[in-house]
Order: sequence, then C-alpha cells, then structure tokens
Amino acid sequence: MPPLALFTHEDRADRIAALCERAEALGLVPGLGLAEARARFPHVDYRPADGEADCRLLRDVADWCDRYTPLVALDGADGLVLDLTGASHLFGGAGALRDDLLARLRAQGFAAEATVAAHPGTARACVGLPGAPRLVAAGGERAAVEGLPVGASLRLPAEEAARLHRLGLRRVGDLLALPRAAFHRRFGPEIVRRLDEATGTARRPIEPRRPVALLIRERRLFEPVSLPEDILRLAAHLAARLCETLAERGEGMREAELALFRVDGHVERLVVRSGHPSRDPSRIVRLLAERLKASGDEIDAGFGFDLLRLSVLAAQELAGRQEEMAEAHVRPAEELGALIDRLGTRLGQAAVFALAGEDRHRPEAAQRLGAPFGAASMGMTADLGPRPLRLFARPEVVEATAEVPDGPIRQFRWRRAFYRVGRIEGPERIAPEWWLGDAGAERDYFRVEDEAGRRYWLFRQGAGASAPSGWFLHGLFA
Repeated sequence: MPPLALFTHEDRADRIAALCERAEALGLVPGLGLAEARARFPHVDYRPADGEADCRLLRDVADWCDRYTPLVALDGADGLVLDLTGASHLFGGAGALRDDLLARLRAQGFAAEATVAAHPGTARACVGLPGAPRLVAAGGERAAVEGLPVGASLRLPAEEAARLHRLGLRRVGDLLALPRAAFHRRFGPEIVRRLDEATGTARRPIEPRRPVALLIRERRLFEPVSLPEDILRLAAHLAARLCETLAERGEGMREAELALFRVDGHVERLVVRSGHPSRDPSRIVRLLAERLKASGDEIDAGFGFDLLRLSVLAAQELAGRQEEMAEAHVRPAEELGALIDRLGTRLGQAAVFALAGEDRHRPEAAQRLGAPFGAASMGMTADLGPRPLRLFARPEVVEATAEVPDGPIRQFRWRRAFYRVGRIEGPERIAPEWWLGDAGAERDYFRVEDEAGRRYWLFRQGAGASAPSGWFLHGLFA
C-alpha cells in the first residue's frame, strides 16, 4: 500500500492534516497545501479527512478507557483526560497504569502518548512534546512546563503563538518571568488561564462523558469469557458484593449497568432497571439474563471479554424487613414487580406502562401513560357511567338512522358493515372543556347493543366551532 495522507479544507485551500509514518518519513508535514504535496510526492495516497468518523473513534476509545477509571472526558478532537484518583494503585501505581494503557492502545494500532500529572492542565501541556516529562509529581508542575514551547504546550492558535515568538517569548518560562498584571493587560485573560492551568495554579475542570456510578464492582480475567452462562456466573458474584454494600447503606438498586470489555477494545453495556428498590442478587442476575436474551445477536463477544464491571447507577432508600422464620414469604406486590421488571428488560422500558387517570372530561384525555409503579389514579372521583374496555384514540364516524329525528337509533353502518340495534341506553352528556380552550361541541354518549350481543359506545355530537356534527363510535365493550 502507498503512504497515506489526509487533508482538510482550511482557509479556502486543501491542506494536509494527518500523515502515516511512511508519508512523514518522505518529508510531508501537516499544513502543507495539497497541490504542492501532490506535485512533490505524487505516489502518496491523498484522501479527505472524515471528522465525524474521527469523533466516533475517539468516543469508542473513551469507552474502552473506562477499564481504568469511570471518569473519562473528551479533550479536543484528539485527546482524552482520565481522572485516576483512587484507581492507579489497582495497576501498581501511576507509571504502571500509563505503561499498560499505552501498550494496549498500541497493540490495537493506535499511535498514542500519555502523561500523568496531579493537574489535568499540566498533563495536557506535557503530552506528546519532546523532552517533556511523562510522570509529573505533585508540586513539580511549574518545573515540568517551564522549558516547553509556548504554542504547543498551551495549545494556542498559530497567530497568537507567532506573535509571542516575535516578542521573544518562546518558552513557558519566558511568560512566567513577566509581571502578571502587565501580561494580563497585554495578552488577555485566555492565555493567562491556560498558563495557570499548565502550572497547576488553576484547576482545569473535567466533564466525564458518562454519569458517575454510585457503586462499582469489577472482575478482571486472565482468560477471556464469551459464553452467556459464564458472564452470568461472574455477574452473580459481582451482584452479591454490590448488594452487601447496598445493605450497609440502607439502599436498594433501581438501575444497574453491566459493562463487558472486549479484548479488542469494544465495550458492550447492558442496563437493567427495577420498578422497586432491590438488593436481591438473584433478581439482578435474572434481569441481566433477560437483557442478554433480548439482545440476541446484537452482542458480539469477539475473542472474549477480559473485564466485567457491574455498576449501580441509581439507588433508593430501602428499609430492612423481618422475614418469616418458617419460610421466605414472597408478597404479591413483589411478584408483580419482578414480572414487570422482566417484561421491561426483555421488551424495552417503553413497552411496559400503566394507565393513570387525569381530571379531564373528554374520555380520550382522561388517562395518560405512566410508569408501571407510581402511576396512581388521579382521575375524577365522580360517579361516571360504564366505560368500554377498548377506547379508540380517535372517534370513528358512523352512519346512524333513527325512526324519528333526535330519537333512538335503530341501525348504524361502521367500517362498511351494517348493524341493527337491539338495545340502547343513555344519553350521558359530556361537555367541552372550555377552560382549556376546547372549542368542540357537547357529546351525548349511548351504550348500544346489536342483535348479536356486541356492545358499542357511540355518541351524537352537535355542531361546534371546530368539530363536525353526527354520530361517532368511540369504544367497544367486552
């Protein structure tokens, strides 16, 4: 394959943006015009850069970096910031963690550099620069950055870096030697802020990509696993450890995530939710088993998973309960909750819902969809007439005939089928909700039974400002 170079459109011209090692060895440099590059190096393969693909790849790498710490943030278009607080000792120290991270990334084909420092701004200033330290101890931030070039270490625009060079300010130490007040007035607050972050005098904020879990338990494997039964067996062990901690905190799990880290860097995430707080390990494992079944072929184990992490994303207070001594007694509410959790995990949370009442007159607006738990009825407590088992989202027009005008109907046609009325009850008048801006007309509802015993809910509507008059079918009784 020929050497590869990527170009982007900048300043009304195509310029080289990235190079492979062989293209760089030929003498190509980023920023060179594409026309000049093609004239000097015609055998190089020039292709347009795909910024969106680069962003997706960087996000995938950030997901993979969760194996070291859950606090991972994007840093520009080509960098990541990892907060290693409380995590480095798991790998034998910060230096060992850095070496392991770089070795794994390079094994996947990435050309990566990393610097570990007590402040993220210092690490960002040192990373990738020749001569910069790769491990900066706390308190040594200023000494680590003093000899670094201003433009590259502070990530300044090319025009600003060239301006500083013309003034003889080529190193970070040259900026630190200037009087701060005069430096701030002449160059503005942005460069001062970057300088403070690089020297550790100002804390650079980190915005993690994913919400921080309340509790985390993980298992690192010497031999990768890929079979669902092996995954669930390990998940059961992690769930038992998590539930012990939840019991100490007096809480129960409401939402949990099982992250499966594949050896090639891909991460699969299985999220399960519980309608009631729970700290039963077997229940959590059953939900994960349903989630695995629902995923089917979507989860590709590849060469296996070498790290499993179970996290509690949301929890709720759960008081302890005395169990019966004879045998464990499962309450009906708990059985219903377990069923709803399994259905929601298998079918998706949006497919499982409950109906909650609303204080509305119109039947089609008297209920709303809600969560299976907590959707208590809030509807009207008035003594209403019987309501059909099936209510149409929109009433359907029917052709009804009566023996006398405004009298009981004797027959009607619905969906091209003809029905003779055997019995009819009503009317029940439902007025429009004028206080909500309802400009519709009044409705007179009737319970109608045809000669075959089928029952319907029809209404007659008068002429309104925005509603047609006539007969409509709104529901079917059982």
